[in-house]
Amino acid sequence: MDVISTGLGILLAVVLLVVIALLFMISRLFHKVEQGKALIISKINKVDVTFTGAVVLPVFNKAELMDISVKTIEIARTGREGLICRDNIRADIRITFFVRVNKTVEDVVKVAQAIGTARASDQETLQELFNAKFSEALKTVGKQLDFVDLYTQRDQFRDQIIQVIGTDLNGYSLEDAAIDYLEQTALHSLDKNNILDAQGIRKITELTAIEHVRTNEFRRREEKEITRQDVDAREAILELERRQADAETKQKREVETMRAREEAETAKVQAEERLKAHAAHLRTDEQLGVQQENQAREIAVAAKNRERVLAIETERIEKDRLLEVIARERETELSRISKDKELEGEKRSIAEVIRERIVVEKTVAEQEESIKRLRVVEEAERNRQAVIIHAEAEAQESLVKDIKAAEASEAAAKHRAREALVLAESRQQAAELDARAQIRLAEGVQAEMAAVGLAEVQVRERDAAAIEKVGRAEATVEREKALAVAEGEQARAHAVATAVREKLKAEAEGEQAMALAAAATVGEKLKAEAEGLTEKAAAMAALTDATRSHEEYRLRLEAEKEIRLAGVNAQLKIAEAQASVVSAGLSKAKIDIVGGDTVFFDRLMSSITMGKAVDGFVEHSDVARTLAGPYLDGSASLPADLGRAIGSIDTADVRNLSLSALLVKMIKEGGPDADRLRGLLGEAQAASTTEVPVAALGTAGAGAGNAAGSVKQ
Repeated sequence: MDVISTGLGILLAVVLLVVIALLFMISRLFHKVEQGKALIISKINKVDVTFTGAVVLPVFNKAELMDISVKTIEIARTGREGLICRDNIRADIRITFFVRVNKTVEDVVKVAQAIGTARASDQETLQELFNAKFSEALKTVGKQLDFVDLYTQRDQFRDQIIQVIGTDLNGYSLEDAAIDYLEQTALHSLDKNNILDAQGIRKITELTAIEHVRTNEFRRREEKEITRQDVDAREAILELERRQADAETKQKREVETMRAREEAETAKVQAEERLKAHAAHLRTDEQLGVQQENQAREIAVAAKNRERVLAIETERIEKDRLLEVIARERETELSRISKDKELEGEKRSIAEVIRERIVVEKTVAEQEESIKRLRVVEEAERNRQAVIIHAEAEAQESLVKDIKAAEASEAAAKHRAREALVLAESRQQAAELDARAQIRLAEGVQAEMAAVGLAEVQVRERDAAAIEKVGRAEATVEREKALAVAEGEQARAHAVATAVREKLKAEAEGEQAMALAAAATVGEKLKAEAEGLTEKAAAMAALTDATRSHEEYRLRLEAEKEIRLAGVNAQLKIAEAQASVVSAGLSKAKIDIVGGDTVFFDRLMSSITMGKAVDGFVEHSDVARTLAGPYLDGSASLPADLGRAIGSIDTADVRNLSLSALLVKMIKEGGPDADRLRGLLGEAQAASTTEVPVAALGTAGAGAGNAAGSVKQ
């Protein structure tokens, strides 16, 4: 049991020692790789690449480290080696490229095999490897851009360089590029004999000159703007100073004005106060005068009221008297109307007899008129037929004449056109002959002038050709003109003839149509009248005694209606004439119209007649003139004398008395006017006016007075 335990212990210790030895050996043979580097293990048959770490067996394996971190390659081109742009301007440029070995097994192995692990990470080696390629790409891209674009578009420039170089560089990878410095190459560094530099110098000179000019312009503009602002500021300062002075002056003037206004206001207030005091004094006097005037006016108004009351009473008495007069006149007018009615009945009977006689005469006249109308119509029909036939004959004659004239004009126009055409052809032939003659002459001259020179002959030949062309052209033009004129005249003559023919035809047709229409109208009218007469005669013949009586009664009614209408029209005309006479006579008179229709006019005319009778009686009677002389010349007042004479007589008695009774009664009473009244009674008896009532005499006298007044007016 102990042996077994001891053996197991020894075995465990050996195993532990072996494990510890293996761990120690592995830790000694394992190679850890840093970041940015790659471990290349060359074995017997292959090459392994690791970027973390691996066990390298001595004798059997070879391990090499390669730096694969990013390296920079700086390319600088300055001076005469500067970059040539598209506009041949050189640019000093310094650009840095960032390059590293691509982190793949194949690219690491490719770089290691091509360059070696030690040189692959050397800066100088990378510069040698890529300097030419990068410089070539830099030139290629730089030649595609102008200097200004190159300067302003750096990103585009860099991207184009990277695009031209590419990212795969035989195991290397171009990560990025950065432009550190980019400026124009100084002029003193350029070669004037180099054509590209010469063009670049010229371009630089032009651009710098333009920029210098612009700079100078900006400077001058800046100076002008500064000067202008100075001037504006100075003007503003002066304007402010002037406004300040104006404001001060205005303030002083306003102060003076205010002071003067206050003084004037004070004086005005003082004057108003004085005026108010004076006005109060005058107002007191005025009120006293007004009170006195009011007192006097009240006294006058009281007097006027008393006069107005008296006038109203007088007017009322006069109105009552006029109403009594109107009542008497109404009774008289009613009597006259009754008489007129009786006269109207008699007149109507007479008119009935006259109407019947007129009906008979009318029937006879209508029959005679129908016979005369029939004769006239037949005569007119014969005349119309004769006129139509005559007009048609004249129209046909005129039409034939016009057609023949138009045909003659057309034939004449054709002859004139043909004549013009023949003349044009003759002129054309003459022109052609003249041209040929000129050609022959030219040829003759050419022959004669052959010794002088062929060139002159050719010139003349060309002249002759030109003349020939001109002559032919003129002849052609004249011929065309003549043809055009002939055609125009022919067309115009044809158009005129056609128009005349159509016009005459239309006129003849119109006249014929009018004559036929008039004849048809007259025929229809006569036919209708004849038919009417025939039907009327047939109807009259077919009437029975009752219907005939009825028809006669109807005819009498129509005749009576026409007579009444004629009478109304005659009365209307008479009324119009009377109205015109009255309007002419009373146009300026002031008359109150009482009554309607013809009452007023009849009364007026009777008053005028009576007034004329009284005037004739007075004018042709010496006694009446002696008696009425004082009343007519205004030395005495008839109403006053009559008032005194009939003062004791009752008014109703006087109104009912006749003129002779009144005069006899007044003579019997005696008095200083008895002789004058006896003479007046004798004259009244001579004039047959003794039975006229005193009221009618007064009305007649008033109407005569008014009529005389209207006539005088």
